[in-house]
Amino acid sequence: MNIVAIIPARMGSSRYPGKPLALIHGTPMVGHVTFRTAMSSILTDTYVATCDDIIADYCKKAGLKCVMTSDTHTRCSTRTAEALLKIEEMTGKRVDIVVMVQGDEPMVQPQMIDDAVRPMLEDPSINVVNLMAEMATVEEFEDPNEVKVVVNRNNDALYFSREPIPSRRKGVTTVPMRKQVCIIPFRRDYLIEFNAMEESPLEIIESVDMMRILEHGGTVRMVPTEYKTWSVDTPEDLARVEKLMTGDTLMARYAR
Repeated sequence: MNIVAIIPARMGSSRYPGKPLALIHGTPMVGHVTFRTAMSSILTDTYVATCDDIIADYCKKAGLKCVMTSDTHTRCSTRTAEALLKIEEMTGKRVDIVVMVQGDEPMVQPQMIDDAVRPMLEDPSINVVNLMAEMATVEEFEDPNEVKVVVNRNNDALYFSREPIPSRRKGVTTVPMRKQVCIIPFRRDYLIEFNAMEESPLEIIESVDMMRILEHGGTVRMVPTEYKTWSVDTPEDLARVEKLMTGDTLMARYAR
């Protein structure tokens, strides 16, 4: 099976411009994400998808594969789909599963990629998977930069929000505090189908694109992960991640 990871990255992030090349222990963040993702045993190949020459130049120097995409994309999924089609054209091989890995997850572990893809290999009816992790603090639970998720007994998503869900304000203070971890495998055709769907009202309200699938009647399988990661949305997050990655054993395998 041809399983390809794509890391969408652009310099013009609205919340933290230039963050793909922000240094963590001397390596740009997009480098950490790509090198670590490529260590997954389940992947055929790994690419960065960008519209910025400066990111493409870094990838070339670092020996990372990169696909140039349009500068008009506003969502990672459309950039990923464009890159997917270009990769198929370049390689002459149809992709079966594309794993979209957000470029602001520098602490990603290769096993997380394997764990996210495995349900799709076991069940052909699953079209899209997200990882989810437990949050340890109320501070993180209330952080609007973290996307929270509630699930049913089958670990399919019921709702995503940047607000703290489920509510702690009804007299129950101990609630499941789970966040989306943006490692998202799609079946190839479903990614194309997803991008053809009309943006949905709750997707816009919550600023979470997975809500589009739920509002259109689809299913998002959530897979728990025990790995502790922290996405980078602000310079403060970058400083936190740099501290957390001190002594990281994977980093020693690629950092120069």
